[in-house]
Amino acid sequence: MATLLDLHSSRDVHLTVVAATPAPGTVAHMTVTWQVPARDRTPSLVVTPAIVGHRGASGHRPEHTLEAYRTAIRMGVDDIEIDLVSTRDGVLVARHESELSGTTDVTDHLEFAARRDTRTIDRHRVTGWFTEDFTLAELKSLTARERMPATRPDNTTYNDREGVATLTEILAMVYAESMRRGRGVGVMIELKHAAYFDSIGLPLDEPLMAALRRHDLDQPWARISLMSFEPGILQRLAERTRLPIIQLLEVGESHAEMCTPAGLARIDDYADGIGPHKSLVLPRDRSGAIGEPSDLVRDAHRRWLTVHVWTVRVENRFLPSNLRRGCAPDAPGDMAGEVRALLDVGVDGVITDHPELAVAAARELDF
Repeated sequence: MATLLDLHSSRDVHLTVVAATPAPGTVAHMTVTWQVPARDRTPSLVVTPAIVGHRGASGHRPEHTLEAYRTAIRMGVDDIEIDLVSTRDGVLVARHESELSGTTDVTDHLEFAARRDTRTIDRHRVTGWFTEDFTLAELKSLTARERMPATRPDNTTYNDREGVATLTEILAMVYAESMRRGRGVGVMIELKHAAYFDSIGLPLDEPLMAALRRHDLDQPWARISLMSFEPGILQRLAERTRLPIIQLLEVGESHAEMCTPAGLARIDDYADGIGPHKSLVLPRDRSGAIGEPSDLVRDAHRRWLTVHVWTVRVENRFLPSNLRRGCAPDAPGDMAGEVRALLDVGVDGVITDHPELAVAAARELDF
C-alpha cells in the first residue's frame, strides 16, 4: 500500500480499484493513478494512459451527438471529450463552435433565416447562425449533421437523427452507460470561446459549475476534467473547484512560450495538466514525417502536469507522412503507429476520433 511518502517521492502510484456494478456479486477492475496535483488541492483519481473519444467516436458518427458518445463508450474509451457553448438563455450545449451551419440543419429552417449574422469570435470573422442567438427550445428544433461529409461520407447516414445535446443530457447518459457497463467513464469538458461569451454576458463557468453541483460531480473523486485554450477561465475555475484543470495548447506563436519550462511553471500555478496538439509532442520534419519527440512530455511530467494529446485521426490527411498508406488523403493510414509512438513518449492520454484503433494499440503495448 502506498504511503504519503510514496506519493510525494514519485509522480504517481498505480492502484487496482474494484468498482461495484449493478449486477450483484460482479466487479470491474481498472488501472488508475493517484495523482498529487502541483497546486494545493486534494489529489484526484485519474485513468492513465487514457484513450479519450474526441467529441465521441466522431470518426463513426456525427460529432457531439449522444450516439457518438455512446459509440465511443462501447469501443472502450476511458473518457469522452465534449465541447461546450451557450444558448441565449444560458444553457450549455455540445458543439465544437457556436456557429451552427457546419454541424446542424439550421440552413433548412426558413424561420431562422434572418438570424444569419457575421461577428468576430476569438479574432476570427465568422458568418452563420450562432447558438447564443437561440433559446434552448429553438435549438432543439435543429438536428445534427456530419461536419466533414467529404472526408467521412459514411457518417452522413446518421444525419438528422439526433438533436443538439445539453450538458445535463450528456452527464445523464454517461452515468447510465457507466452503470450498464460496470465501469466508470470520465468526461473531459472543453469550454469554447470563453472570453467571447464573457463579453456578451453569458459566462460559461457559472452554468457549468451549477450543473456539476446538481449532479454531485464537483468533487475530487469525480471523473471530470475542465479544459480550455484560454488561461483566464481556467484560472477562475481553479479558484472555485478541485476538479483537474487542463491548459490546452495549440501550434503557433500564441502558445509557443507556454510550452517552455518557464511557461509550464506558470501553467502549474493554476492547472493540473496540459493538452497539447500532437505535433508539439512528436514534431514533423520538412517532409511531414515524425521522428524524435520533443521535451514537452518530460518537462511537463517534471512539474507533475499530465499530458493529453489531440487529435489522432485515421485518415492520411491527418497523419504524419511516414504513417500514411497510399496517396488518397481520406484513405485510412497507420493511426495505430501514431498512437504507439505517443504512448512510447509517455503521454497520459490520447484524444482520438477513432477510439477502437487507439484502444487496440494501447492493449498491444499492455497498457
